[in-house]
Amino acid sequence: MTTPSHRSGDPLADRRADYAEAYAKAGDAAAAADLMRQALDLAPDWPLGRMRLASFLEESGAAGDAARVYEAVAAADPADPYGAGLKLAALGQAPAPAAPPPRFVAGLFDQYAASFETQLVERLGYRVPETLFAALMEAAGAGARFARALDLGCGTGLMGQRLRPVSDRLDGIDLSAGMLEKARAKGIYDALTEGDVLEARSGDGSLYDCIAAADVLTYLGDLAPVFARVASLLAPGGLFAFSVEADDGANGFALKPSLRYAHAPAELAGMLREAGFELQLDRRTELRRDRGEPVPGALMVARREG
Repeated sequence: MTTPSHRSGDPLADRRADYAEAYAKAGDAAAAADLMRQALDLAPDWPLGRMRLASFLEESGAAGDAARVYEAVAAADPADPYGAGLKLAALGQAPAPAAPPPRFVAGLFDQYAASFETQLVERLGYRVPETLFAALMEAAGAGARFARALDLGCGTGLMGQRLRPVSDRLDGIDLSAGMLEKARAKGIYDALTEGDVLEARSGDGSLYDCIAAADVLTYLGDLAPVFARVASLLAPGGLFAFSVEADDGANGFALKPSLRYAHAPAELAGMLREAGFELQLDRRTELRRDRGEPVPGALMVARREG
């Protein structure tokens, strides 16, 4: 069933959309697309309805028709809050952007904030905060503590829960207000900021000695600006720990059908050197399960030179 926040405003159109969802769930994407077209005849200015139509067309094998719908949705709003441009790129109908639209990412995580931890940890076997923290502490050395730590893309605070016991001060930043609300409720951060990771800064200008990004860089393509930003925030000798989805064949980055990005760790190692880092650890791991299949990834820890 479509959720109330995703309704068209036309009761008959919403009923057609509900029928479409039922047919799609039963495996008849072509019938779902026909019903969604009927809904859009009644509510032609419903962007989420058009996105669902394109999705049903994709599932039915009509990729060209789906691409035309995505193009129209993307053209209607340059901010692209529904990620239509990403879907076009995933279909091979447009170049993969260096980063997804911020409004799309924020909206996606706002939508899932309430059930995020249950979905990710309990159902998808997500263990990145645990494994990344272990890698960080291995690189830092036994008994290490951090005077100032920053949790990039902190989400609901899963990584922050690991960092808090070894950090005198812990800050977090995330695009999603919904995620930040969950993180704030845990009471583990000294400061939380709503914003893009490229907008991260220290409140008083002091440098950090630890910055972590757990399952964050999978939502960015070009990581060079991120590495440069992190380098500007880290004190010499400070550690930067992050995870990526790994694809050794990626040229720069690859946009996956999941709309997440994958990177070649060997290429990232070179980018880190250019940004003023020395790689301390590069470990392959399974990040989570996706539709029953393992998602290959890499945990990387780099030290700021100087």
